[in-house]
Amino acid sequence: MKHFRLSLLLIAAIILVSLSACSNVNKNGHKIENFTFTDQNGEKLGLKDLKGNVWVADFMFTSCADICPQLTKYMRDLQKEIKKKGYDDVHFVSFSVDPEVDKPKALKNYASKFEADFSTWHLLTGYSQDKIKDFAMDNFKNIIVKPENDTQVVHGTSFYLVNKDGEVVKDYSTQNGFPLSEIVKDIKALR
Repeated sequence: MKHFRLSLLLIAAIILVSLSACSNVNKNGHKIENFTFTDQNGEKLGLKDLKGNVWVADFMFTSCADICPQLTKYMRDLQKEIKKKGYDDVHFVSFSVDPEVDKPKALKNYASKFEADFSTWHLLTGYSQDKIKDFAMDNFKNIIVKPENDTQVVHGTSFYLVNKDGEVVKDYSTQNGFPLSEIVKDIKALR
């Protein structure tokens, strides 16, 4: 009887540890509107091209004097970690919040400094300032403001997890650091 109780306690402990390691990401979220923008290679990329893949999005711009280099490092670290796991079907999308400055060549040069793997990382531009402002708010609840007579653009610093159906299922604040292991765990749950 004593061994039976110990076995039950051991099984319960294993179940608790297993449950705590599980992801708490929703499988369904809110749909992203259809889009087709221009990537760092000058090629069109849109929602239909990403369908069937899990992807992570963020917002940045190449002349940022503040947080964008750190956000880009976070994205690079995430991409490297995902590659180590062998998840070749996961994509990364960085939307420029300064499309007048961030032409494809500027995006490619910028991301190359961070060792971006362009086979799965897409830096997007090719829209108006008003379009990205509305797109970010409508689809990601991300505020973008470009003050007049200023080269800096104010924008949110979260990362967004998108499921294979093109739905945002979770966002991750970077205010207290980058939750790399949480995002990796959630990606695994959605794959």
